[in-house]
Amino acid sequence: MARILIIDDDDTLRGIIAKSLTHAGHTVSQANNGRKGVALYRSAPTDLVITDLVMPEQEGMETIKILHQSFPTLPIIAMSGGLDGSPLYLDLTRRLGAMITLTKPFTLQQLKVAIDEIFAKNPPPPSAPPPAAGAEEKPAAGS
Repeated sequence: MARILIIDDDDTLRGIIAKSLTHAGHTVSQANNGRKGVALYRSAPTDLVITDLVMPEQEGMETIKILHQSFPTLPIIAMSGGLDGSPLYLDLTRRLGAMITLTKPFTLQQLKVAIDEIFAKNPPPPSAPPPAAGAEEKPAAGS
């Protein structure tokens, strides 16, 4: 399955999404604002980023812009519902690099459909298989 980063300052919503995606077999990392999310992505890249727009410290549009400029093929889902004009802001996020937008409140099924749509176009790379039982690491030549 995929590695997914969720960036949202709403701990409850972020936790619900993370639990649902983990249950579906994905590996999930989380950040509560855009600045932390970008730093986390740079240190541990994922196959998909799901980000809110309205957050403290660094809002979602700036986060999307930074991620898209540095990683232009990174799939991003933008979500929002906490501001007047959300549809306009969500439309702008597409121009900045978001592939799909979701208006809050949305269902976990709608999120699943969005993720499936992204991975149908951009499948995540296969996970590295775990080492075989009893396999030993060999020292590098010259060690």
